[in-house]
Amino acid sequence: MSYTRPPGRRFPREFLWGAATAAYQIEGAVAEDGRGPSIWDTFSRTAGKVANGDTGDVAADHYHRVPQDVALMGDLGLQAYRFSVAWPRIQATGSGPANPAGLAFYSDLVDRLLTAGIKPIVTLYHWDLPQTLQDAGGWAARDTAHRFADYAAIVAAALGDRVHLWTTFNEPWCSAHLGYGSGEHAPGTPDPARALASVHHLNLAHGLGARAVRGVLGDVAPISVTYNLQVHQAASASPADLAAKRKLDVIANEVFLGPVLEGAYPEEVFASTARFTDWSFIHDGDLADIHVPLDVLGLNYYNTSRVAARREPVVVDPRAPFVPTTAFGCEDVEWLEQPGPRTEMGWNIDSRGLTDLLLDLHRRFPDLPVMITENGAAFDDRVAPDGVVHDADRTAYLYDHLDAVGAAIDAGADVRGYMLWSLMDNFEWAWGYTRRFGIVRVDHDTQVRTVKDSGRWYRELIRSGRLPAVLPTEVLPAAPITAVATR
Repeated sequence: MSYTRPPGRRFPREFLWGAATAAYQIEGAVAEDGRGPSIWDTFSRTAGKVANGDTGDVAADHYHRVPQDVALMGDLGLQAYRFSVAWPRIQATGSGPANPAGLAFYSDLVDRLLTAGIKPIVTLYHWDLPQTLQDAGGWAARDTAHRFADYAAIVAAALGDRVHLWTTFNEPWCSAHLGYGSGEHAPGTPDPARALASVHHLNLAHGLGARAVRGVLGDVAPISVTYNLQVHQAASASPADLAAKRKLDVIANEVFLGPVLEGAYPEEVFASTARFTDWSFIHDGDLADIHVPLDVLGLNYYNTSRVAARREPVVVDPRAPFVPTTAFGCEDVEWLEQPGPRTEMGWNIDSRGLTDLLLDLHRRFPDLPVMITENGAAFDDRVAPDGVVHDADRTAYLYDHLDAVGAAIDAGADVRGYMLWSLMDNFEWAWGYTRRFGIVRVDHDTQVRTVKDSGRWYRELIRSGRLPAVLPTEVLPAAPITAVATR
């Protein structure tokens, strides 16, 4: 991968620049001030589920370091900060009265952001379901959607119109397909029928939650939802390969886009999943509740996949254990090796896929603005003798993907902003602390924060509104920026 890039395109003056995090990945303090256990607390304590047995008990200790972290955001020049609220910090069991200490924590964070001139973007759910609700069925249970609406109303009342944008869910695909499909994420219970029920109840919760926020704040409350739409590229233009791509698009993307943006599920999904469920969990009136007008569609983008029709279809024994990669009517689809460079996560790097995705969405939903709510890369960061992380690989990745966003804007896509993933190194879910996405390095032993070269590059981009050059060894003129935060 070549790291050299010349000074690049300019972005619209009103384009919003920010960074993103998630509560369980950075906050720590999992048993403090009335916070209850979440499914990720339970999952990370289950042997063999997370690399090295890591947990989010401390993470980046953000709960105790908000003043310093907000000051760091200000130094980076962030115009917006996308963060998630930990549901079990607001309601320890997922229902009942609000925890005053939890509300106070997020209210203080919002006030500090506004004082620093940073717009708060709130995600109400980023995967940390209260364990009590999981014990009652989790997202496979319809009642969880109603509990989410109650929780959303509580947070809306506490934070009010200080929030720039309300996002109901982050990547419900992961909650359903990784949590209840493959079991790679919490709660780690692979079951195809429960995965599909979770898809619907997450959709329902989005609709009920959005209505709850607007019920508290009025119809002007700006509402969003964030999807990690899977970019499947057909291996050829043959009808068989295009049909394979369509099957995956339906089960991964259309089961969310259809009901939320168009008020209906695609008919194909019912036939392709008939051996797992009859979809009787859809009740009269659900689709009307789900179909709430959005102000912005959030989009997380990391990679693409290349697919083809399997020449020798897999014969699935209905009595055999559930295997997600051959499930949901996609047994005749084959994933092919992607050429080119990869990140430390093993994900292929394909910035052109982001342009294609943005333009596809624009053609389909021309009146719906989009915001990039996550995009970034994990690489094998090393601290140099000068105390800085010279991560030209990450900087080049950001340059290319932002250039792809700019290309989509030039072609007519309405893209309102970019929230880089991530502000800081954190607990990377099942990978624990073995993967680093941040533009700020966190020493997980000392909690010292050090801005990487990519962070300096991003600060200059925000200042100038233009893609700065990328050098093979990114050394921007400045001493290392570090922050040692104390309680």
